[in-house]
Amino acid sequence: METNWGVFIVVLVVVSSAGLGLAGDIVHQDDVAPKRPGCANNFVLVKVPTWINGIEDNEYVGVGARFGPTLESKEKHANHTRLALADPPDCCTKPRNQLTGEVILVRRGNCSFTKKANIAEEAGASAILIINNQTELFKMVCESDADVDIKIPALMLPQDAGSRLEKFINNNTMVSVALYSPKRPAVDIAEVFLWLMAVGTILCASYWSACTAREVAIEQDKLLKDASEEVLQVGGAGSSGFVDINTKSAILFVVVASCFLVMLYKLMSFWFIEVLVVLFCIGGVEGLQTCLVALLSCFRCFRGFAESFIKVPFFGAVSHLTLAVCPFCITFAVVWAVYRNISFAWIGQDILGIALIITVLQIVRVPNLKVGTVLLGCAFFYDIFWVFVSKWLFHESVMIVVARGDKSGEDGIPMLLKIPRMYDPWGGYSVIGFGDIILPGLLVAFSLRYDWLTKTPLRAGYFIWAMTAYGLGLLVTYVALNMMDGHGQPALLYIVPFTLGTFITLGKKRGDLKTLWTRGEPERPCPHVQLQPLEQKD
Repeated sequence: METNWGVFIVVLVVVSSAGLGLAGDIVHQDDVAPKRPGCANNFVLVKVPTWINGIEDNEYVGVGARFGPTLESKEKHANHTRLALADPPDCCTKPRNQLTGEVILVRRGNCSFTKKANIAEEAGASAILIINNQTELFKMVCESDADVDIKIPALMLPQDAGSRLEKFINNNTMVSVALYSPKRPAVDIAEVFLWLMAVGTILCASYWSACTAREVAIEQDKLLKDASEEVLQVGGAGSSGFVDINTKSAILFVVVASCFLVMLYKLMSFWFIEVLVVLFCIGGVEGLQTCLVALLSCFRCFRGFAESFIKVPFFGAVSHLTLAVCPFCITFAVVWAVYRNISFAWIGQDILGIALIITVLQIVRVPNLKVGTVLLGCAFFYDIFWVFVSKWLFHESVMIVVARGDKSGEDGIPMLLKIPRMYDPWGGYSVIGFGDIILPGLLVAFSLRYDWLTKTPLRAGYFIWAMTAYGLGLLVTYVALNMMDGHGQPALLYIVPFTLGTFITLGKKRGDLKTLWTRGEPERPCPHVQLQPLEQKD
């Protein structure tokens, strides 16, 4: 087997992306900002479609205030209302122009948000749009002594959006707006497809890993049966092309991944995302090439090219089939990297990602249940810490910030499988980190290898239970995600107890736990050692 060095370059980045399953928050339940009667709204995103002289124009997104009534959730129930400028612009004193139900557009100014809203309501406005003095949005809260008996909606617009609307009105253009805050659907079809992708990827990788392990076992049995002791020693010293994780490396791997995650968080920027894209492309090329070579080798017409090799400087012996496939894989990855911001680029990202995951699960293995337990146990606490506990130390969830690619100007890091949300009025993507597939996938692949080496039927083995447990754990993750209004969830919080708990419980019940825990494979007799019959004495 050829060594896939590119895969190992991104394995650390891959594991750092564990614990995701978010679609973007539209509701922010802030426990820091004070609440009291009349000032207890959640901060929700609001859609603001606009019409210029009766012709539909751009749609902007604002954020609702802590105070005021809630907005309609459906566009058809939202009224088209004319937009008027405040005079004075900050609306800190009573407007000079009399309003008759218009939506008033005001500058942020020096007075409080609640004062602006009260003055706008008294002047006859039906709603108030406050232009922020920055591109980002700001949470509008209530002062401790403010009058919060406000009957009109209030929301904040980004600086660029507000300035554009101001310019239209100053040019004597009629501008009208509608305000509504649609809710996300309880379930989006994208989550179903993402679930199928994750489960299908582990399924394919497990069977490939088990097939390879069985071929190696057969070859070893042949050597043990036919070869001399000298040949056995030489053959046993060879490399099988796999990397077996041990207990120490399992612990160290998660510790280093944590350090790398913090580095991602601190250095997150446009140029750093570009570095991650390059690393992802390297791993994606290796993964796609490995998968394509293995797939094409199944066909008789390509088998000769797969079994003939040529020596390439630095890379060593490389098959002719690999040389033929490699240019296509490189081109595919480069085209994706260049056009990764177009609407359907997620397809290329998912293809490269799935190929990379399958290749990693083919190369990296857990040798027994003990190592699998240590690895998944550490990953379980890693996921919880960086999604939930890190908020106390960094004032925001480090894992979610890294996944979204905040401060980078990009739509998240590339080490994700993602599908656009098809029936979500807010759009966005449903995503899952590679680590949420690879880490439990190592245990699932181990279960199938064990079943095949023990020649256990599928229904009586461990694989079908481990695979089902993973699927259920991932399903529960998405249920929790939807119950939390789209807030990011640590997927391994749900997947690890389902997968690992099922495996250990079933092994104990069947009496295989000791073998699974220590050896990880059944004991095989040595065919070259034959018992000599006892000679009978006369």
